[in-house]
Amino acid sequence: MDTIFAPATARGRAGVAVIRISGPRSWDAVRALAGTVPPPRRSTLAVLRDKGEPLDQALMLTFEAGASFTGEQAAELQVHGSPATVSAILRALGAMSGLRMAEAGEFARRALENGNLDLAEVEGLADLLEAETEAQRKQALRVLSGAVGKRAEEWRRLLVRAGALIEATIDFADEDVPIDVTPEVIDIVEKVSLSLRAEIRGYHMAERIRDGFEVAIVGEPNAGKSTLLNILAGRDAAITSEHAGTTRDVIEVRMDLSGLPVTILDTAGLRETLDPVESIGIARALDRARQADLRVFLLSNQEVPLLTPEADDLVVWGKADQRQTEGVSVSGKTGEGVDRLINDISRILSARAAGAGSMIRERHRKALIDADQALESARNHLCESGDAEIAAEWLRRALRSLDSLIGRVDVEDFLSEIFSSFCIGK
Repeated sequence: MDTIFAPATARGRAGVAVIRISGPRSWDAVRALAGTVPPPRRSTLAVLRDKGEPLDQALMLTFEAGASFTGEQAAELQVHGSPATVSAILRALGAMSGLRMAEAGEFARRALENGNLDLAEVEGLADLLEAETEAQRKQALRVLSGAVGKRAEEWRRLLVRAGALIEATIDFADEDVPIDVTPEVIDIVEKVSLSLRAEIRGYHMAERIRDGFEVAIVGEPNAGKSTLLNILAGRDAAITSEHAGTTRDVIEVRMDLSGLPVTILDTAGLRETLDPVESIGIARALDRARQADLRVFLLSNQEVPLLTPEADDLVVWGKADQRQTEGVSVSGKTGEGVDRLINDISRILSARAAGAGSMIRERHRKALIDADQALESARNHLCESGDAEIAAEWLRRALRSLDSLIGRVDVEDFLSEIFSSFCIGK
C-alpha cells in the first residue's frame, strides 16, 4: 500500500500547519527529513532538511499501526504555517520513493477499511467538518461517536436471537419441540419494528438540523417583510421601498438561532393581481411558504390572503412603530418586538429538534424502511401461515438492511460520493 501525505489544515497563512503522513513508509519519511524518529506519541522538536538544506523547525509525532486515525503506521509534522514552508515540505515528501499526495477523503477511507471507523461514523465525521452551528456539531459528534452503530448492533442482536429460534424449529421440524418459540419471535420482531419506526419519525428533524430549517415571512405587499428580514440579518439583504410589490423573488438569509441552522425567507407580498410578473413571484412565495418548516405571518390587516396559518405558525402585526394594535407586534425599523419573535422561532424549532433521531442521511432512512418492511413480512408469515423458512429469509433481509447502515454490506456505491466531500487532508 502506498504511503500518503497531505496538509491537514486549511490553505493560507497561519501560525501552524499540520502535515499528515500515513502508511508503511511514514516513519522512513520522518527519518529522511529529521534524521531521527521520535518514540510513538511523544512529540519531538527537530529541524527538517531536504538534501542538507534546512526547510523548517517542526514538532513531530509518530503513531504505531493500530494506534493512529487510519489504523496504519503514521506521523504528523506541525510546521510553521506559511504557504512557502508547507509547499517546500510537500515537495520534499513527494520526491521520496513510495510516497504520494493523498486523494480527497483517503485518510478517512483507510480508517474505514482498517476498522477504525464504520461507514456511519465516517458520515458523522464529514458532517462534523461541515458543522456551522452548535446543534449541527452535537448531532455530528453523536454520529461520529458511534450512535448509529450502537443502535444497529442492538437491533442486530435481537434479530439474531429471533433468527436462531426460527432456525431451531426448522432444524428439528420432525421432532417434538417442547416449547413454541413463535410468541417470543413475534415479540422481538414487534419490539425492533417499534424502535425502527421511532427512528424513521425522527429522521426528518435530524435532516433539518443537518441541512437547516426554513422560516418564511409572509404577508401582504408593503407589510414590512423586507425591513424585518434586514434587521434579522443585521444587514441590507433585501431592497425596501414605500412602493408595494418591491420583492418579486424569494430572498434567503442563513442564520444561527440558538445553535440551529435557520434560513429566513422574504417572500413576495400576497394579494390578487393581474400583473403576470408579480403573479409569478406570488406563486413562488406560496410554494416556498408551504414547504417551509415555519411561517411568520406579518399582518397589515386582519389576515393574510391566499394562505392560512398552520399549527405553531407565528402571527404578528407589522410596523409596530406606526400603529397601536392588540396582540404581538414587531417593527423592522425600530427593532420593537424582534427579540421576542426570535425567541419564539427558536423555542418552536428547538422543541422540534428535540425529537431528532440518530439517523441523518437518506440512505439511513431507506435502510430502516427496508428493514421494517422485511420484519412486517416475517411477522405476517409467522402469524398467518406459520411458514418458518420464509419468515427466516425475511429476517435475514432485515439484518442485511441494518448491516448496510454501518458498511458491512451493499455500500460500495456510496463510498465515492461520501469521501469526495472530504478535504484532501482528511
